[in-house]
Amino acid sequence: MRKVIYSMGVSLDGFIEGPNRELDWSTPDEEVHRFWNDQARDTSAFLYGRRLYELMADYWPTADEDPSAPDYMAEFARIWRDVPKIVFSTTLEKVDWNSRLVRGNIAEEVAKLRLQPGKEMSVGGPTLASSFMRLGLIDEYRLVVHPVVLGGGTPFFPELDEKIGLQLVETRTFGSGAVYLRYRRGPVR
Repeated sequence: MRKVIYSMGVSLDGFIEGPNRELDWSTPDEEVHRFWNDQARDTSAFLYGRRLYELMADYWPTADEDPSAPDYMAEFARIWRDVPKIVFSTTLEKVDWNSRLVRGNIAEEVAKLRLQPGKEMSVGGPTLASSFMRLGLIDEYRLVVHPVVLGGGTPFFPELDEKIGLQLVETRTFGSGAVYLRYRRGPVR
């Protein structure tokens, strides 16, 4: 059964974007970008909400055509195009770039996807991930914590009615001072 992973860059105080939705603080250096490439290469589907899909589709489909793009960014563009994308939205009319639009029940769709052959699936976007968390659909949480305090913005974790128990599985420190934390769902202690 395929696992669902929630993985994003996050500030030390727990935000994935700043108070005005700015992301400039989380731009990965080469080492972190190559790490994300490796993560994406081991993914058989990206599960996106509307906002993250639009953000990704606005840049990555042709990023490797820019002659000034570093090789690691061009590599991610190719990986991104090849990996199927499932976009959960009730407002989008259509999606492109190896993507499929889903308007129905999230839990039912994820249950079907889990039974298909393939590697793990990555859920992205805070709104969609919040829905996944509340439905108990996330198997692992993978954070790259950046050494910055934003003081506000969009949180990685939403307010929840119930605790989620986690077990630390892996850590890694990057030269930039960013730290990777990988947690698996476990019993609440």
